[in-house]
Amino acid sequence: MTDQSILLDRRDNILHLTLNRPDKLNSLTASMLSELGDVLSDIGTDDEARVLVITGAGRGFCAGQDLREAGAIGDGRSVRNVIERHYNPIIRQIRGLAMPVVAAVNGIAAGAGANLALACDIVVAAESASFVQAFSRIGLIPDAGGTYFFPRVAGFRKAFWIMATNPSLTAEEAAEIDLVTQVVDDESFRDEVEKVVRRFADSAPGGLSGLKALFRASLNNTLDDQLNLEARSVAARCADPRTMERLEGFLAKKK
Repeated sequence: MTDQSILLDRRDNILHLTLNRPDKLNSLTASMLSELGDVLSDIGTDDEARVLVITGAGRGFCAGQDLREAGAIGDGRSVRNVIERHYNPIIRQIRGLAMPVVAAVNGIAAGAGANLALACDIVVAAESASFVQAFSRIGLIPDAGGTYFFPRVAGFRKAFWIMATNPSLTAEEAAEIDLVTQVVDDESFRDEVEKVVRRFADSAPGGLSGLKALFRASLNNTLDDQLNLEARSVAARCADPRTMERLEGFLAKKK
């Protein structure tokens, strides 16, 4: 058993990142967050990788911050330091990756762990997985981007109700409010995740990264801004000889 809290495995052009603290449901410590940040930095410079999968070892995805760790809960200044030094950069790193990021939620995703999944582009959940926002139950405020992603995905009223009352959502319930892209049975979970990421890995390079960039920009753009950005982005793709080669090949097959 490795003592590394973050595992990174490459399979062709697919990267699998595993949170590896299964005895604690992969709850996050300062050293684990630091290691995760370093790994994400390396991934950001990997020109060969086409898709990243984030999952958890054992029976949990991520139970959030390990509140038993010394310093995890203290005065406001120390807590803010943990959030600004670790959580905020990690969420920005995930969102800033050009490649698609898939959260493969194999078990409980709680607190910051649930919001880590929400930061990903696609969420595939095992049928037995669950999602819980436990912050307000103990008088805390959501972090790790939860108050940004949740209302945008589920809508203001539903997101506020869930974050305020802290129900534990099943994977199916999470899918009903679009927190989850796809729910699959536990037995075929890994195989189904592989099918999803293979579709990304087999797509033409450049197109997905451009699509992701456009979607990110659309969150703050006006319609005119977005239309102009689309025009510039399409022109940039067509100026790439590889794009034109693929287009010619597509037309030839169609004929």
